[in-house]
Amino acid sequence: MTIEKIFCTTQEAATLLGVSIGTAQLWVDNGLLAAWKTPGGHRRVTRESIEKLLHAKAALPITDTVTDGNFQMKVLVVEDSSNLRRLYQIVLAQWPMSPHIKTVDNGIEAAMMIEQELPDLLIIDLDTPGIDGFRLVGILKGNAKYSDISIVVVSGLEESDILKRGGVPSDVLVLRKPVPFSRLLVVANAVEERRQVRVGALCP
Repeated sequence: MTIEKIFCTTQEAATLLGVSIGTAQLWVDNGLLAAWKTPGGHRRVTRESIEKLLHAKAALPITDTVTDGNFQMKVLVVEDSSNLRRLYQIVLAQWPMSPHIKTVDNGIEAAMMIEQELPDLLIIDLDTPGIDGFRLVGILKGNAKYSDISIVVVSGLEESDILKRGGVPSDVLVLRKPVPFSRLLVVANAVEERRQVRVGALCP
């Protein structure tokens, strides 16, 4: 009788998912893969969480846009790590409001995209190439044109380091990495509620 394996090593999980071990570890750290440590300090990843992730990945299109349409909440993620961008795509695609998601790896491209299509929610790292997050957030907060954009900073920097580099406006939520997706979902739900009110006012 064959007993189905219910957990995998990190290396086995990476092989099944077609990613590097480093990426698999990143996904464990961010909670996308459920895992625990043995008394010897080795990680064990649940097969259920791997299968769930495989299913989510299979549903993704090749482009950065996970969903399409003019009536969904628009989310722009600015993150220079390709692994984290992919992680954002997978997790945000499962949010109940089915947001229209775009990701970019630098502040310059983000600024251009914001000009073309104002997002409802901007999730941004502070250390981004071109224009860093400090400057981009300052630009957006200094112009009333962008007042409807909800901005969340997700950074690996310590609070003291952020303050040394000028800080961010007090009304910008700052979250620490690993990415706290549960808190981001709370923010997204609030953004969606406000967006629905605006849409309702335009379409009586």
